[in-house]
Amino acid sequence: MLAGMNSSPAPAPVRTSTHATEELQAWTSGTLGTIRLNRPQALNAMTLDMVQSMDRVLQDWETNDAVQAVVLYGAGERGLCAGGDIRAIASGTDAEAMEFWTAEYALNARVAAFPKPYVAVMDGVVMGGGVGVSGHAGIRIATERTKAAMPEVRIGFSPDCAGSLLLAQAPGELGTHLALTAGTMTGADAVLCGFADFFVPSDSLPELLAALESAGSGASDVAAAFAVEPPAAPLAAEQDWIDECYAGEDVAAILRNLERHPAPAARDAAQAIRQMAPFSLCVALAALRAAAREPALARVLQRDLVMAERMIGRPDFREGVRARLLDRNQPQWNPARLDGVDPRDVAWTLAL
Repeated sequence: MLAGMNSSPAPAPVRTSTHATEELQAWTSGTLGTIRLNRPQALNAMTLDMVQSMDRVLQDWETNDAVQAVVLYGAGERGLCAGGDIRAIASGTDAEAMEFWTAEYALNARVAAFPKPYVAVMDGVVMGGGVGVSGHAGIRIATERTKAAMPEVRIGFSPDCAGSLLLAQAPGELGTHLALTAGTMTGADAVLCGFADFFVPSDSLPELLAALESAGSGASDVAAAFAVEPPAAPLAAEQDWIDECYAGEDVAAILRNLERHPAPAARDAAQAIRQMAPFSLCVALAALRAAAREPALARVLQRDLVMAERMIGRPDFREGVRARLLDRNQPQWNPARLDGVDPRDVAWTLAL
């Protein structure tokens, strides 16, 4: 998504990482290590090979004194990363899915603990696993093209990659609204909700990247120098009714609140929620509340791994992928209604 950066080679002198691949490009230039997700035809959705390669690159650069900062961005014109390669995960075995998620969550933890400045350029689409490799970074940059989301309830899953922690830490009930509606944040919303630190116009990104090559450990100051005041966040104008309607730990009660509220946007939200997998909605809400009570990244990622293993054994995930991404029709959720969800199953799914 960096104009002028995707079709030309990285500035010399360049040293390509021995762990790089065609789809996970990594090199050093100056004091900067650059990682570029390079599956633009798939909106840079990450495969197991990409996850493992990125983890090895970061492990190497953690102890490489020549690398004083890292930047991550996506190839192509559409976004940083649409998440994990969900089609491949759904078409494989449960064991293969768990291999991917185990590696992915370990990478998320490494990103969060990376000991040097790690700059994530959240330009364009940033969803699911894309949030996992950017939302936990030390320096997160949004732009006017950012479209960030944790939309897992649309496909019979639940926000993972510790996305529930980020959502739980958003102001008021904004994170709950985003989780249950699978809503999308603008760049300004991402800053408001704590998913991003700086708002940088996309036209400035190539210049920012060049400046980072010599910034060393001062990468945060460089990012701040390129940042501008974000425009008004659309979610800020909706927060009053969102905070009023989304309180509590009962999805059905939230729906009733939304449908009774006079704000048209509240009723639109209710309509959106009713399209999601009922079991996923209940798991997502419970996960957000648990993350709010115990906001420790390691604990949330551990819970996500349990959740993933137990959700993959249910029919909703593969049904959601089939309906939403392949056949483009209405999924048949199981259970089909919120009143068919057993709270004990939700608690078991999250090991609560």
